[in-house]
Amino acid sequence: MLRKSRVTFPPRIHRACGGASSASQTTNLTLHKAPKTHPCLRLSTCSTPALRTLTHPPSTRLPHSPGEEPLSMTPAEVRRTLRRINPRKVHTALTHLEQKDSYVRMLFVDFTSAFNTMIPQTLITKLSSLGLSSSLCNWVLDFLTNRPQSVRIHNISSPSIILSTGSPQGCVLSPLLFTLLTYDCSPLHPGCHIVKFADDTAVVGCIMNRDESSYRQEVEHLEGWCRENNLCINVKKTKEMIVDFRRGKHAHLPVHIGGSVVEVVDCYRYLGVHLTSNLTWSNNTSTLVRKAHQRLYFLRRLRRAGLGSVVLTSFYRCVVESVVCSSINVWHGSCSAADRKALQRVVKAAQRIVGVSFPSTTDIYTSRCRKRATCIRKEPTHQAHALFVPLPSGRRLQSIKCKTARLRNSFIPEAVRLLNST
Repeated sequence: MLRKSRVTFPPRIHRACGGASSASQTTNLTLHKAPKTHPCLRLSTCSTPALRTLTHPPSTRLPHSPGEEPLSMTPAEVRRTLRRINPRKVHTALTHLEQKDSYVRMLFVDFTSAFNTMIPQTLITKLSSLGLSSSLCNWVLDFLTNRPQSVRIHNISSPSIILSTGSPQGCVLSPLLFTLLTYDCSPLHPGCHIVKFADDTAVVGCIMNRDESSYRQEVEHLEGWCRENNLCINVKKTKEMIVDFRRGKHAHLPVHIGGSVVEVVDCYRYLGVHLTSNLTWSNNTSTLVRKAHQRLYFLRRLRRAGLGSVVLTSFYRCVVESVVCSSINVWHGSCSAADRKALQRVVKAAQRIVGVSFPSTTDIYTSRCRKRATCIRKEPTHQAHALFVPLPSGRRLQSIKCKTARLRNSFIPEAVRLLNST
């Protein structure tokens, strides 16, 4: 969807919330699908001031039930962790799997047209309860209601219709407004966690002694909450993954949503990372290596065109290295030696093409882990801040007890070791 602003308003008009109506007119452009093309989206000029206001709410974290460990993103985390899987989710599952007779069930929920089914009046009620000013709430309500929308194919446009539900696709405010709409979707039991990133929602059930009652109640509670907030769960695209390392084969009863059985899968792509039921990363690594090799072709073409090493280096870092090192903090520490060699072969191929030495994936992982851990320690509101416990001396951190290599090689224990070694 292409956002169109008919009039460019001065900042004082934005502050007075007078530009919402004119900025809410949208046109859907039907584009011919081409492989590996990503059409640019032009966002409304009126969305920027409102985005600054909404990303600096009165409270730094959305409210949650007493004693509950919040696993939803704060606005600061949303800005910094776009397309990055939350390491706390993986650490929670790995820590639970250290116990005897334990396993984890992960339900990855898919909503049917989540942004299109939002009720503006319900959203405004929740924004008011969060302490946002009435003028900003009225601006958002005016922005979401009575929106003219049409469809254009080439030079042919359809008649405009007026929409008063949902949030415009491609609008910079839509993911943030959906996050605020779902802030009160919190778990009921301490052994279950609901992880939310915009409309990507996952229910993590840490199960002991085959007692799945709390996990199934959590799924039923989520289903009821969706009905109350006019959200529809797409059962066909909703998947469940079971992580069970107990000896012997154990049968697991399926989960039902709306009378339909949720499919159990061994691999699922969540926020760009391929998670598997055995918590290995070969599938994720092979996918990244395949994408990187496709992009090395363009690097070779640029070299044949006579471009200098400076431009080629910039292209490599932006197009190739960004793919190879995507969410590297989560998976690189637990990679096998064969996976690391495959990643390093991509780096060596780029070095031969450009003629410049590039840092290895291991060096990038180490530097990013140290930088990421330092940022977490400096931000008390971060979900993983409590895991970095300083010793009485204040110079070192308390080590995390690990029984298995799965937990020992994960991000949090590795980050603690790196900070203690500096």
